[in-house]
Amino acid sequence: MKPVTEQKQIAREALRVADRRHGALERLEASHALCERILRSGIWSSARVILAFSPLPREPDIRPLLAAALREGKTLGLPRLASDAEVYAPARVRSLEGDLAPGAHGILEPRPECEPMPTNPLDLVLVPGVGFDLGLGRLGRGLGHYDRMLAGATGIRCGVAFDWQVAASVPLEPHDVRMHCLATPSQWLGPFA
Repeated sequence: MKPVTEQKQIAREALRVADRRHGALERLEASHALCERILRSGIWSSARVILAFSPLPREPDIRPLLAAALREGKTLGLPRLASDAEVYAPARVRSLEGDLAPGAHGILEPRPECEPMPTNPLDLVLVPGVGFDLGLGRLGRGLGHYDRMLAGATGIRCGVAFDWQVAASVPLEPHDVRMHCLATPSQWLGPFA
């Protein structure tokens, strides 16, 4: 049997190949359906403090959720890369127009002047990934940013994915943080719907 790190690389590549079969219009429609599913969920309506993410080009576009969180008066945080280390930490966002700027990896993240936000207490954490599995395992990009940031964080960890990002299983290691639930455009896995 191959080492888990090698299994993860193979799984990531298979998921990326599957992902390339889906065009911009399909992604847009799927992102809309996914956002609607989350907005109708009980965990969204009860959440007061949310940690989310700025989507990369091939990730679900959850910007409507970010706007809804601010419009509804929720406290919103997004990951920001610490300037002195390869560690992400949440920072509070009060305006999507004024508080975000491209970070070190080109990902929109809170500007340096945005106040740090603790990972406790959080009510809801929306988490991207390369892939997820039916057991609520998450396969990230391989750098461990989310595993480190979410270790010990409170709140419901909700994976956010397109349907084609869900596999029967993904390789996991003991340090990999599992989700409590998973939202896709067509289904909700786990409790809290």
